[in-house]
Amino acid sequence: MPALKNHKIVLASRPVGEPKPTDFRLVEEPLGEPGPGQVLLRTLWLSLDPYMRGRMSAAKSYADPLEIGQVMTGGAVSKVVASNNPAFSVGDIVVGNTGWQEHAVSDGNGLRKVDPAAPISTAVGILGMPGMTAYTGLLNIGQPKPGETLVVAAASGAVGAIVGQIGKLKGCRVVAIAGGPDKVRYITEELGFDVGLDHRAPDFAEQLRAAVPNGIDIYFENVGGHVWDAVFPLLNKFARIPVCGLIAHYNDIEPRQGIDHLPILMRSILSNRLTLRGYIVHDFADQQQDFLRDVSGWLKAGKIKYREDIVHGLEKAPEALIGLLKGRNFGKLLVKVAEAN
Repeated sequence: MPALKNHKIVLASRPVGEPKPTDFRLVEEPLGEPGPGQVLLRTLWLSLDPYMRGRMSAAKSYADPLEIGQVMTGGAVSKVVASNNPAFSVGDIVVGNTGWQEHAVSDGNGLRKVDPAAPISTAVGILGMPGMTAYTGLLNIGQPKPGETLVVAAASGAVGAIVGQIGKLKGCRVVAIAGGPDKVRYITEELGFDVGLDHRAPDFAEQLRAAVPNGIDIYFENVGGHVWDAVFPLLNKFARIPVCGLIAHYNDIEPRQGIDHLPILMRSILSNRLTLRGYIVHDFADQQQDFLRDVSGWLKAGKIKYREDIVHGLEKAPEALIGLLKGRNFGKLLVKVAEAN
């Protein structure tokens, strides 16, 4: 009987600007057996997220960059197919950061069993890293209060959609920003946000100003670019700005040209007493149980919704990530790698 093979996608070269398909490489290798204390996992669902672009770069960041030839990083839902670890049994469904590959060997560190009460794909979506990013950033930094105006960028995406819905549950008026009429219809008609705006509209800045007659108390930043430019003059005194992402700039090669806005920004932070804080979801790791309890409860009660954008086959991951960085996805982007049975 021939030896089983594993297929994985590795970083082939560091992107210059937008990633290209040639920056990735599909590799076939023998599939090893798990050693003492280890488990062998078969990947079922792979999560694709904007932070992956930063890990492809050698620039200093909050996490070490991927090395050339290293498997692409990513959270995944997997099935235990062999186990030498007493904490896991064959057939268990787990979630962990096992990367872009069909199989992985793990010692169990960082693996968490998935609650079977919800679809298992949600473990890398609304009940996983994106959902916890939304929950912790909004509640800890945004600190929403009833009657406040919350503006959310990338509001149809995996994080933004949850931010806006939690904001509604906390009594905020939610002005949501997305790209394209279909996404705007979704965030207003399906998610129930008070106002939906298309950032691609030529008069977007004027529309935003009209939508927030009382100014902006919380701005959840996922984008940067011209969306930030439109939001910034409308921030109220004591506004809070959780900075979760800056997807408009992830493919930048050079700094933006033009006027130096830093003195204006710093003056506004001082005079308007703004709270502008960047964060990574791991900063609030001790709140995971609170997050799972609250968001699972809201999901079961029908108080919160989610949407998934699914591509099929590990080999489609590079193309899908490239599209994600251009805003082509509609909802939480996932790769279905294998069936659970």
